Amino acid sequence: MTYSQLIKLATWASVLVAFSLIVIKTWAWDQTQSVSLLASLIDSIMDSAASLINFFAVRYAMAPADKEHRFGHGKAEALAGLAQALLILGSIGLLLSQTVGRLWNPVVVENTSLGISVMVVSMIITGALIILQRHVVKRTQSTAIKADSLHYVSDLLMNVGVIIALFLAAYGYYGADPYLALGISAYVVYSTWGIAKTAFHLLLDHELSDEQRDIITQLALTQPLVLGMHDLRSRKSGHMQFIQLHLDLQEDMLLMHAHSVADALEQRIMEVFPYADVIIHLDPINVTGQKSQDEMVVKGSDTKII
Repeated sequence: MTYSQLIKLATWASVLVAFSLIVIKTWAWDQTQSVSLLASLIDSIMDSAASLINFFAVRYAMAPADKEHRFGHGKAEALAGLAQALLILGSIGLLLSQTVGRLWNPVVVENTSLGISVMVVSMIITGALIILQRHVVKRTQSTAIKADSLHYVSDLLMNVGVIIALFLAAYGYYGADPYLALGISAYVVYSTWGIAKTAFHLLLDHELSDEQRDIITQLALTQPLVLGMHDLRSRKSGHMQFIQLHLDLQEDMLLMHAHSVADALEQRIMEVFPYADVIIHLDPINVTGQKSQDEMVVKGSDTKII
């Protein structure tokens, strides 16, 4: 399947799963009155809103570059990630308003066997979606799908907590229900920080990982006729990686020959980063030789790029 087909499949599946979970969890909460199950329901409602945001955001992000957006629309995915983080925090506020009251006035949880059955079904549906999303993320590196998948991983763990709470309630330990809801809330807030951090990195043009930059460096330095490189800059926008670097070549090399060296390196980089936009600047070695060793990497040197 192509990149766009995988993304569309993942977003459609996410929306369908979110709304299915809302229906069955609403019914289960009405039957049990479990506040931990309510926590899971509120999380699913927020998941559905996040899935809808993703549904439209990733389609906009996949739009090709145009006259007004020459670098494409990929940052729409980061904006979607921030929106998801805000929605999750909103859901936690609603949950806490319900949970605090239950701490002082515990409510008898009813129909626990029904609630447990519903949560097991929810876990099966959610687990299948997570497997699909991880496959899509592995193939596409989509930030929005990765953030959406994190929601459902949280939901899966939340379901485990709800089952524990319902099981304890079945034996008369009703006070455990709100405490487990608080524990679930803490985990979801922690997960939200990871989503927001990733989104901010994308919006602020954070460099690619050190591992990815090392790969680019090695590809450049193992290219025939390349004497060194410097000024490696990179960023990510949606599924696209933007990579810029300077190559050091012999000063007497013909322009056509130097251009072919750059084309060959660009091809090698795109074999590793298929969604990369690569810009290579060519410098004669008699110019770059004046730079200090902490500004450039020379073939055969262990000096790192800064």
